[in-house]
Amino acid sequence: MEIKVPEVGESVHEALLAKWFKKNGDVVQKDEPVCELETDKITLDVHAEASGTLSISVEEGATIKTGSVIGQISPLSAGSDTPPSSEPKAVTPPQEEQIKATVSSPAVRREMREGGIAPDSITGTGKGGRITLDDLFSRIEEHSRRPVEPRMEEDSTPSPSAVSVSAKPSAPELSPPAVTPVQEAEKSAPAAPPAASVPVTPVPPAPFPPQSPVAASVRTEAPPAYVSGREERVAMSPIRRRIAERLLAARQQTAMLTTFNEADLSHVKTLRENFREHFRQKYGTALGLMPFFVKACVAALKEFPAVNASIDGTDIVYHHFYDIGIAIGAEKGLVVPVLRNADQMKMYEIDQKIAELSDKIKTNRLAISDLEGGTFSISNGGVYGSMLSTPILNPPQSAVLGMHAIQDRPVVRDGQIVIRPMMYLALSYDHRIIDGREAVQFLKKVRDYIEAPEELLLEG
Repeated sequence: MEIKVPEVGESVHEALLAKWFKKNGDVVQKDEPVCELETDKITLDVHAEASGTLSISVEEGATIKTGSVIGQISPLSAGSDTPPSSEPKAVTPPQEEQIKATVSSPAVRREMREGGIAPDSITGTGKGGRITLDDLFSRIEEHSRRPVEPRMEEDSTPSPSAVSVSAKPSAPELSPPAVTPVQEAEKSAPAAPPAASVPVTPVPPAPFPPQSPVAASVRTEAPPAYVSGREERVAMSPIRRRIAERLLAARQQTAMLTTFNEADLSHVKTLRENFREHFRQKYGTALGLMPFFVKACVAALKEFPAVNASIDGTDIVYHHFYDIGIAIGAEKGLVVPVLRNADQMKMYEIDQKIAELSDKIKTNRLAISDLEGGTFSISNGGVYGSMLSTPILNPPQSAVLGMHAIQDRPVVRDGQIVIRPMMYLALSYDHRIIDGREAVQFLKKVRDYIEAPEELLLEG
């Protein structure tokens, strides 16, 4: 069965093979993820459509067209869960049983298996005549001191007991013919020229005069130590390239402007504290902060339809629906999935949908359809500690609301200085379609709904 790059959308024609979760020849189970693909919009996992042995035909880091074959899954043989191993066993079964019967520890058994040492070639000093690690090392040391026999006419093949398990064979064990040609070549070779006469490839002059010929030769052979590891060049992923293109287009093709305000979250904070446990028990989700802002933005968009509109050529398109994009930071980059018909959603439904979209992003299950068609966006930089920022537009949308960190600050209420949980709000908008007056009034309306959320709750 072939593994192909799936079709993920009409505008996506290629993908980067970012990672294989399995190695070539591994056994995979049906519906198990086998690789990760990155497009210019989403990251997704490719799952096995059947169980079998994986055969990889495209390596990681390659960019391939949609529909291309990147590997195959071969069915397993009947009654087998793993492919047969082609590696020969290091020790025959009878010898393995003999080793287990006479050796005292797994470490000694492993050394004897790897070195092919027969148990009867070592005298055990352990309990019941078992072979210990000291016995094995004594045998290896004794064998390494044994002189090489000058003649082996009767039987030129050494017995298994004569094989050493030492990782570095000692000099006496090397046969003379293997050494003599090298020694003769060294004697007959002409003397090497002095280091000063070795030609060096010309390089640009150093920024400072060399202190000695030796220092100059060192600089020409290798860069200074402080240069190593100071830089690393990595290709941009498709989704990062797409983000860069859209952000640059937003700056170049819109007349973006930002207005600011601040909101007192005392009432919202009290409502969340009073009803959080009720929401968790009844709906399986805590009452988050985002549902209040989604509801407040939808109510304000109904009063200022230009903020929910977009420009198409020389036309202004007014949207009579409210699909709110929620910016979510992912490992690969920022994505903005959309809450469809947010004006028809309850507070707990908004919480549940955002949690569902976040889980899709983490597990690479986000679809292109989850990202398309938003009319307005909300970005919460406060979760990262941002106190104030200017969010950038998400074309073709004409506005985006930026939320920030909640901080207790002194404010004046009824002539008194009091401490309240305050949040700075920022609205970036396209000045071609939204006037400054509309933008300021829209943001002020959002603030009013946040500071007195009872109206939002009464309207559902």
